[in-house]
Amino acid sequence: MSADKEQVRQELVKAASLVGTARRLLATGTEVDLAALEGKVRFVCDAVAELDRKDGQAFRADMEALIAELDRLAAALTMRHNPTSLDA
Repeated sequence: MSADKEQVRQELVKAASLVGTARRLLATGTEVDLAALEGKVRFVCDAVAELDRKDGQAFRADMEALIAELDRLAAALTMRHNPTSLDA
């Protein structure tokens, strides 16, 4: 693939934006299609993995933030589709 750092950064921003949008939609009761998000996250992960170590390290904080947002989205989806699963 061989994406440059700016392209990776742009796709990372887009992925984070899609997560935020998905969470807002879920909060309003709207069904969410995560296909675009999956593609963005896959692209970012693959692209960062291809960077040299120093360049890849520059994305660490943003990647950790994205993972935290994805975890929150997963929890929201779980609550939406199985509300008793997190009550235990």
